[in-house]
Amino acid sequence: MSDQVQEPKPSVEPWHAAPPPFPKEPYSPAKALEDIDGITYALHLFLGSHMVESEEYCREYDPKMERLYFATGFGLIQCVKGLMSFEDEDLVDAIAQVKHGNTIAGQHRKRAASLPTRLAGLVVGSLNTSGVGFIKSMTAVERHAELVYAESLFEKALLGIVYSGDWLAFIKEALNMRTTINIYRQLGKYVEAMDAEAQANGLGPEDPAIDAHFRSGVYLGVGMSNLILSLMPSKLLTIVELFGYKGDRHLGLAYLQKAGGWSAASDTPSISIEQEGVRRTICDMALLIFHLVLSSFTFEGVDIQMAQKILDYHIQRYPNGVFFLFGQGRLHLCRSQPATAIEYYRKALQAQNQYRNLHQISFWEMAVANLALWDLSESLECWRRLAAEATWSKATYTYGVAVTLLQLGDEKHLAEVSELMDKVPGLRQRIAGKSIPLEKLIARKARKFRQQGGRLALPALEFSYLFLGIAHAPPAVIREKMLPLVDVQLQEIEKHASEPAKYRSGEGRGEEEYWDDRALALFLKGICLRFVAYPDPDAVLDSAGEAAVKQHREDAEKGAQQAFEAVFEQGPKIVYDHYLVYYAHYEYARLLACKGEKEQARMHLELVLSGKPLEVNAAARKVKYSMENALHVRAHAALEALDRNRRL
Repeated sequence: MSDQVQEPKPSVEPWHAAPPPFPKEPYSPAKALEDIDGITYALHLFLGSHMVESEEYCREYDPKMERLYFATGFGLIQCVKGLMSFEDEDLVDAIAQVKHGNTIAGQHRKRAASLPTRLAGLVVGSLNTSGVGFIKSMTAVERHAELVYAESLFEKALLGIVYSGDWLAFIKEALNMRTTINIYRQLGKYVEAMDAEAQANGLGPEDPAIDAHFRSGVYLGVGMSNLILSLMPSKLLTIVELFGYKGDRHLGLAYLQKAGGWSAASDTPSISIEQEGVRRTICDMALLIFHLVLSSFTFEGVDIQMAQKILDYHIQRYPNGVFFLFGQGRLHLCRSQPATAIEYYRKALQAQNQYRNLHQISFWEMAVANLALWDLSESLECWRRLAAEATWSKATYTYGVAVTLLQLGDEKHLAEVSELMDKVPGLRQRIAGKSIPLEKLIARKARKFRQQGGRLALPALEFSYLFLGIAHAPPAVIREKMLPLVDVQLQEIEKHASEPAKYRSGEGRGEEEYWDDRALALFLKGICLRFVAYPDPDAVLDSAGEAAVKQHREDAEKGAQQAFEAVFEQGPKIVYDHYLVYYAHYEYARLLACKGEKEQARMHLELVLSGKPLEVNAAARKVKYSMENALHVRAHAALEALDRNRRL
């Protein structure tokens, strides 16, 4: 495939519409659903990169923020804003707006029956005090309020988890999440029951009395609930299942696809713009996040072709829509086309200048895409912009600047690198009272840099691996730019094979540094050769690229296997970077799966999940190894994919 941006053929008109008129009469809760056209218009403005105009329209339409859909819709906008900026001020404002929306939704809900009535309802089912019967007894406005209440409670929980600094607040918000899931479950059962009645009465597969806006909201809630539960780590899922919660990933994806009428059989949706519900586009965006972002951690259910269909449709609807331009960039990065991805990220930068924090997403993605191209100078500029302007993870951005400068190797930058490395540990953040695993790893690396007298082995390549920069690199870049660097590093290390103690050291730890550097270089060699032999399953290669892969496969396969096995062998000698052994078992399992050796692959994945100290001599490791939970999530997902014959 050409590396140029190829625009899809137009089949959908770009969105344009006149704003619905502002209400002239005082608000009446009984007429709450008349505001849906207005909030739909505000949503379209937002998706078309007119964020400020969307906010202004909401404020003008509902100055008191007393209307069901505007109070909660405006809260959603502030939620997105707060999560993008990660600034305390924005998060506090978002929490206040979402809480207000949740209160307004609560005022529109049907009042729960009294305790005696609920107890009586357990005996006399016709009292409709809970479940589907209770929802049937609601008015249309009350059902929408129930749905909106669940949505705003979810947003409140999400913001609270991000903002809270202790476990008590985290547990409180987790309980809110439980309430949300329970509401979605009941609403889902209601829609199923009504559709079954309609089918039995010859009215078709769906009850025509349920409006598209409500239906799309239920699909979003039930779909997201199932997806979130299916993505939980196995240990946490075991606890959650004790409370009766189970996540069916394929059911969740099916619900989200249903809102837009997407199917594997057609490139276009069966739900037209005139038929769609207000939450249809949010369902589509949830699908894009799963297929293009969460696919970094899981395999089962990921469908890049489905993501392509959704993006082709929405990029025509919103040609300047920053979120869909991000999606196009991410799609091409997943297909190992980082140069094309960068073109879309640049388009996203030009699409809007109202929410400056959205620019940071482009710079982040461009930083990683440039690492995948091994264009360190361009990647460096992106890390510099992030370190100067973004707030999500100052430690990561600062470390990104430091390691790209260090890898470039210009001695004039050593003082700056040293200063940056000193800053990294102090820039770490905590979420729900817990350190961020990636920040813990890079803080350790920054301390190691100081301890080793101002050096690290292959720092930018290791950093690139952590963000799938090697996995998404074109095979030619891996062969011609990345592997030669690893070979040079290994040659330097091998000079001291007979006397490891004389290996370059800042504080007389030559032997410790020798084995850690050797293990890292061999690990990265194994990674590079694995992707030379078997590019990512979603990689798009032209005929010359495919021919080159076939030509190099046998040697690359053999070299990768030898490199990983050497890491296992040297595990007991590793002093600091214990994570390398565990990640090597995981990556070796993926290589074996590509070769068709499923049982051997399974053995290595089960070793990772066993909790056993795989580096044999784990006495030096007094705590968990770096990025342990993330690896367990990936290894568990890989085992599931192996059972379903999906390529890893």
